[in-house]
Amino acid sequence: MKKKATAKELVKTEALFNDFTKEDPWRIFRIMAEFVDSFETMSHQGNLITVFGSARTKPNERDYKDAVKIGSLLVKHKYGVLTGGGPGIMEAANKGAFEAGGKSIGLNIVLPNEQKANPYLNVDIDFRYFFIRKVNFLKYALGVIVFPGGFGTLDEFTETLTLIQTGKINRIPIVMMRSKFWEPFLKWMTTTFNNEGMISKDDIKYIQVVDTPEEALKIIRRAHAKGMTGTVKPW
Repeated sequence: MKKKATAKELVKTEALFNDFTKEDPWRIFRIMAEFVDSFETMSHQGNLITVFGSARTKPNERDYKDAVKIGSLLVKHKYGVLTGGGPGIMEAANKGAFEAGGKSIGLNIVLPNEQKANPYLNVDIDFRYFFIRKVNFLKYALGVIVFPGGFGTLDEFTETLTLIQTGKINRIPIVMMRSKFWEPFLKWMTTTFNNEGMISKDDIKYIQVVDTPEEALKIIRRAHAKGMTGTVKPW
């Protein structure tokens, strides 16, 4: 009969495994495993709208309340809500979806100062790698709603635009909430970017800016009036 490993031996084995996975060739297997696990879970979640926005938004702020309303409205119209799973806007959108009895998904990122998953999730996936998490945000999205946010929100928003602009994903509706917040940034894009020839004027047409949850929902539903198309292309 094989002798059972002691706790000390198990700790040593785990340490050796972790040491192996620090080498690039072995790290590939960890990356592959994270892709496989997340795709397996996400592929069964139905029609999802991704919501981006600041983790710093407080429950008493208008954006938080609007995100709760967005989550609720989406569920009532047969969509699920997909966020980064953390606090702020992510929590608000998940809360609206969760309390409306719908699908509420959070893709949580493991950080040194660990982001805590919000309590309004019925599907919660942890990620070690940002890039795998970002693939999941868009691979399973039928639309994107962008609330005010910082560097992370801007990164997610501009990557979505880049993938559509370059034809790497299908065009999906991109709705930006709160025109006053985004106006200076969009003005800079339409003037400096355009005047310097960095983008074409038609690239701005991928974006629609609104001020209420009802307007955001209307744009999403109008985009899907003749059928729903996800981001993934057949090739």
